[in-house]
Amino acid sequence: MTYPEAQLKAVAIKTAVLSRRMPPWGAVKGFGDFRNDSGLTQEQLSLITDWVEGGTPRGNNPNALPSPPKFDQAPSPFKTPAHTIAVSGDVVIKHAVVLDGMLPEHAAQGASMQIVADLPDGGIEPLLWLYEYKDSYRHPFLFRRSIAIPAGAVIRGVPPNATIRLLAGTGSKP
Repeated sequence: MTYPEAQLKAVAIKTAVLSRRMPPWGAVKGFGDFRNDSGLTQEQLSLITDWVEGGTPRGNNPNALPSPPKFDQAPSPFKTPAHTIAVSGDVVIKHAVVLDGMLPEHAAQGASMQIVADLPDGGIEPLLWLYEYKDSYRHPFLFRRSIAIPAGAVIRGVPPNATIRLLAGTGSKP
C-alpha cells in the first residue's frame, strides 16, 4: 500500500513476480489469449527487477504516484455467459458451442493441465494451460475473442478428478 512497505519487501516482491506467484493469474502465457489476463508482461517484470536491483529508489515526482487502491465490493466487470458446461476428463461436444472462457471449479493443488479442443478436422485449439494449480487461480479465464467449437470436438486435458466449467455464450447449447 505504501512505498516504505514495498521497499521493506522488495526482494520478496521480485521473487514472487519472477516465479509468477504474483499476481495470481495461473495461466501459462501464450497458451490461450485472455482479455482479463492479469499476468505481468516481460517489460513489467524487468521494471520490477531493475527497481529492486537498483536499490529500490523512490523516484523524484510524488505527483506521478497512483492513487491508493480502493477495495470495495463492486460487481464483477465480467460478462456472465448464457450457459456453463462442466468438463471432467475428456468430453465430446455434442452441439456446437461458442466459448467465452473457462472457470476452474475443482482441481487438486499443484496439478497442471493443458486444456485443448481436438477439432473434427484434425486441428487443435489451445484453450487454457494451468501450471501447478492453486485455489487463487479460481477465477474466470475470459478469451479475448470467443472461440467456436464445432460438434464432435473433444475437450481434452482436464484430469478426471478436476472440473473446469466452459463458459458458453448465447446461442450455444450445453
